[in-house]
Amino acid sequence: MTQYELFLRLTVALAIGLLTGLERGQYEREQKEGSGARRITGMRTFGLIGLLGALCGLLAMQTSPVVLGFSFLGLAALMTASHIIAASEDHDYGITTVVASLLTFILGAVIMYGYISVAAAVAVIMTTLLGMKTLLHRFEANIQRYELLAVLKLLLISVVILPVLPNRGYGPWEALNPYVIWWMVVLIAGISFVGYFGVKVIGARRGLMLTGLLGGLASSTALTLHFSRICRKNPDLANLIATGILVSAGTMYPRMLLLAGILYPPVAQQMLLPLGLMGVVCFVSAGWLSTRPGKTSTDTSQTFRNPFELKTALQLGLLLALVTFFAHGLKNWFGDAGVMILAGISGISDVDAINLALARMAEEGKLVLDTAVRAIILAAIVNTLVKGLMAVIIGGKRLLLPVGSVLLVAIITGFLTAP
Repeated sequence: MTQYELFLRLTVALAIGLLTGLERGQYEREQKEGSGARRITGMRTFGLIGLLGALCGLLAMQTSPVVLGFSFLGLAALMTASHIIAASEDHDYGITTVVASLLTFILGAVIMYGYISVAAAVAVIMTTLLGMKTLLHRFEANIQRYELLAVLKLLLISVVILPVLPNRGYGPWEALNPYVIWWMVVLIAGISFVGYFGVKVIGARRGLMLTGLLGGLASSTALTLHFSRICRKNPDLANLIATGILVSAGTMYPRMLLLAGILYPPVAQQMLLPLGLMGVVCFVSAGWLSTRPGKTSTDTSQTFRNPFELKTALQLGLLLALVTFFAHGLKNWFGDAGVMILAGISGISDVDAINLALARMAEEGKLVLDTAVRAIILAAIVNTLVKGLMAVIIGGKRLLLPVGSVLLVAIITGFLTAP
């Protein structure tokens, strides 16, 4: 290690300590102003801790790792004693600052071993987490137990189950790949989580356009059904309800592009014009409707009651497997016509399964790109038609013009611009 490298690493260790100390100093000053807590750490202390860790790491490199271990234990004992004394005065028993100081010491040592980028990244993450205390505590207080369980279930299917599944085709035409099918389940569930927790964090009462946007990430069909029922009971809300439905329907198209693009970008590129224009029709109409006078609030908090269930994942996996199997089978039996028939039928209830299945087939070379694109667009058109009919039949004639006519224009646009 040259002198330049040595001083560079010491400088980075000092910078990490100063950054952490700045955040801790700001926090403890606020505590002091509000509750009389005594400030025991700040920029100077944390800066010195960062340098201490770096120098102890240097000594350990020159002598023995035992030096670094005993140095860490000594600092831990010192910080613990200081924390106990401070806690006895202000009765604040949190150990966040102690942990941050120990981590700063470790990062200083890690820098001396050459992991400068890793240490800097960890320092930024640590400081960000420290600064987000209020936000994280608020989120922790608002999250329900069933939502926490839903997160754990999502982690179960993605981190535990997915890696152990075989990544090869089974059955006729080797159509069923357990790893790929389950990965698509994880992908859809993850995007749905974004919509659900978006509504949860931002608030469903902040506006139907926002709710429609986030709801479209979870399930535009479910949101259309829910909003149509609201409109039937509250006809005066027709314009706002229509706004939410159109935003939700419009969000489906970029969602489809995103899913297809992750699997096979050429499919998304080919669909960009028709699906993009269909989305524009919905969003522009929703924007115009949002300017119309009317009541401004309604309860959409129950639109999505449960973000995830293992049963739902299994059903989705089965649906994806069936769609994938029949897509291969109909392609082999009836050619492109069979794929188009399957796309039309699938679009009645869901577009994600057929979208992912055909994009995957195109990526594997088992389906011509143009055929896959036309079939996916057909599924989107059929699904849009179903949502329009659902809104008009359930919501009543007040949704005929603001929703039915707009979705009809979107359908025509998709037909005319499809490749």
